[in-house]
Amino acid sequence: MLRFIIRILGNAVALYVAFYLVTGFVVSGSWEQYLIAGLVLALLNMIVRPILKLISFPLILLTLGLFTFVINMLILWLLDYLVTFVTIESFVALFWGTIIVSIVNLIFSGIAEVA
Repeated sequence: MLRFIIRILGNAVALYVAFYLVTGFVVSGSWEQYLIAGLVLALLNMIVRPILKLISFPLILLTLGLFTFVINMLILWLLDYLVTFVTIESFVALFWGTIIVSIVNLIFSGIAEVA
């Protein structure tokens, strides 16, 4: 349970960093919206991402794992579609937002492993 809470907080921080650094990646609202978006992103990563990875396993093998980046982009696009206060205005914003969210989540997953 503590790991899941750390992942939610990590997602919220990752979305804030992406909002701060990427033009066209907009999260409107206060810290509550960041936490809600972090929760939705954590649930998408927990439920949808494994299914997408299972379906696209041959592509992941063929591209030596690079297709997982496309899956991460799809998950972030689904977050934009599901949550009204998250807006990704362009493909470039989606691309750089995915990179930033992935890096920040990598850091927080290291923290979650220690906890």
